Amino acid sequence: MITETMSNSIITRDHLAKAMTYTQYRELIDTLLANNKTTGSNHSEAMVEYTRMNAQRMRRVEKTTVLDNELVDLMLSVQNKMTWVILTEAWCGDAAQSVPALVKIAEASPLIDVKLLLRDENPALMDAYLTNGGRSIPKLIVLDADTLEEIGTWGPRPEPAQQLFLDMKAKDVPYKEFVEQLHGWYGKDRSKTLLQEFKQLIRSWARLQSPEEQPMERL
Repeated sequence: MITETMSNSIITRDHLAKAMTYTQYRELIDTLLANNKTTGSNHSEAMVEYTRMNAQRMRRVEKTTVLDNELVDLMLSVQNKMTWVILTEAWCGDAAQSVPALVKIAEASPLIDVKLLLRDENPALMDAYLTNGGRSIPKLIVLDADTLEEIGTWGPRPEPAQQLFLDMKAKDVPYKEFVEQLHGWYGKDRSKTLLQEFKQLIRSWARLQSPEEQPMERL
């Protein structure tokens, strides 16, 4: 979760107006794949195949990501409206592994709206949210829904996955092994680390309902 960000968001209402919902993003990917294309300008066979694998990964993550009661209660206690902007691309494996889980977390609160923007269509925005100098995605930017002031960021990976990535990069691990190890980590973790990280992040980002204001325990 190492980030290099500007102090205030540069995201505007115009950005949000052209952003997609998660459903629209998934529909776009399916439409592109039906035409042997992906997002961005590189529609090579390899990039399309990455996207096809990522569609399968997203379906799996959608099915296997389960919020525990603690996180559900935490999200229901959020009192401030937020907009979660996610920079992503269909061909990105890390995005496929994390974006569906991010969306599931956000959907647990009626006060959080999720918007997706494609990285390569928004280079200036992406360059305001670099990780170690690179355009790593997915990148989540959390905004106050009314003022668009930046509240926080997350991405591009859960901390253990990011450390694994950095370690393999430092060792110049061959690409095939690199991908197998990284996605092997995601497959074993099943979004559990990401969900745990967000328990802490939500407490720092959100205005939460105090215990005495909490409704009676749900049955």
